[in-house]
Parts: sequence; C-alpha cells; structure tokens
Amino acid sequence: MATRFKIVVYVPLAHVNAVREAMGKAGGGKIGKYSFCSFSTRGIGRFKPEAGAQPMIGEVGKMESVEKERIEMTCNAVVVKEVGAAMKRVHPYDEVVYDVYELADL
Repeated sequence: MATRFKIVVYVPLAHVNAVREAMGKAGGGKIGKYSFCSFSTRGIGRFKPEAGAQPMIGEVGKMESVEKERIEMTCNAVVVKEVGAAMKRVHPYDEVVYDVYELADL
C-alpha cells in the first residue's frame, strides 16, 4: 500500500471552506472512490502577538482568543507537499499552525 499522510491544520472559521477546498483540489482527502474527505472539530485558539508580528486578528502585546476549526485530511505521499503548499497559500495567517503525520497500514 502507498505511504499516506494526515495533515492537520487550525483555521479561523471564516476561512475553513477555502482551506478545505484548496487542500482537496491539490489531491488531499482521496480515499478509495471518494475525494475531498476531511474531518473537522471546533475549538478556541489562544495567542499573544509579539513585536514585529502582523496579526490578522488582535493586537501586538495583547492576549487574543479565536474560534477555529481543526481540519484533518489524509493524502498520498505523492501529493503531500502540494496539499501542504495549497493549504499555506490560502490560509490567512502569516504563521500557519499545522501537523503532518505519516500513517501506518495495519
């Protein structure tokens, strides 16, 4: 079986559809005869922009909290870089928080 990965990214609610769509168009979320497969959960992200940051939300030096969606999407090794690049291209933050996991075949 081909090596598969899972990309997990945290996105403010106003941008989740654009990020999910970009990842799917790049080849993410392909499972058998299905495409654009993903799973999402909502939560609160907290951060404090430091000097030199250009926050989309909040102000430098002040704590902020934002409702976000965690998007999880699997992809084959041959497209993992393209899916990650597509996700970063449309994500609104200058510092994108994401994880990439290699999946085991059981």
